[in-house]
Amino acid sequence: MRVLSVSDRVESVLYEPGAYKCLKEIDLILSCGDLPGEYLTYLVTVFNAPLFYIRGNHDAGYDIKPPEGCVDIHGKIVVYNGIRIMGWQGSHWYNGGQLQYTESQMKKMIFMAKLKIWWNNGVDFIISHAPPRDIHDGRDSCHKGFKCFKDLIFDYSPNYFLHGHIHTSFKNSKARKTRINNTDVVNTFGYYVFDYKL
Repeated sequence: MRVLSVSDRVESVLYEPGAYKCLKEIDLILSCGDLPGEYLTYLVTVFNAPLFYIRGNHDAGYDIKPPEGCVDIHGKIVVYNGIRIMGWQGSHWYNGGQLQYTESQMKKMIFMAKLKIWWNNGVDFIISHAPPRDIHDGRDSCHKGFKCFKDLIFDYSPNYFLHGHIHTSFKNSKARKTRINNTDVVNTFGYYVFDYKL
């Protein structure tokens, strides 16, 4: 299965007419936030693949106009072709705006979802906007990662933890991907494509 994950920046390589043809067939699209709803609607249409998303700290407009043909999975687990995918929206609290959470608020939401994780016998992919604490995150309040995300990785060992929010240019794949325990933590800023064996 070929997976496309996107976040934070509209990529011309995907958005210009016909540009999406540079990618081999995409089977699944995951959005890690801070993207215009129209962009997600476009991607789900041209790739003809399901798109699951969570909202970033700048996606309050989705309340009025959510992406069409896409599924919000914040706090949920969806199963697609046997892959269990869980999502967590928003960033670390920094100025009291929408879609911002304190560590204790996020930890409580995750605690409330543990029965879902148990019921599904774990998770394979976790998508979030913010990164785990001390993995790809920043030191400022806005870009600080969540410690409870790191706990999720150690408690449930998903195959992938995909996030956005941290804007950077990648000189090599090591800057984008970090292996923690049995999990590949990937910053999907812009876009990231990978193959997943079912």
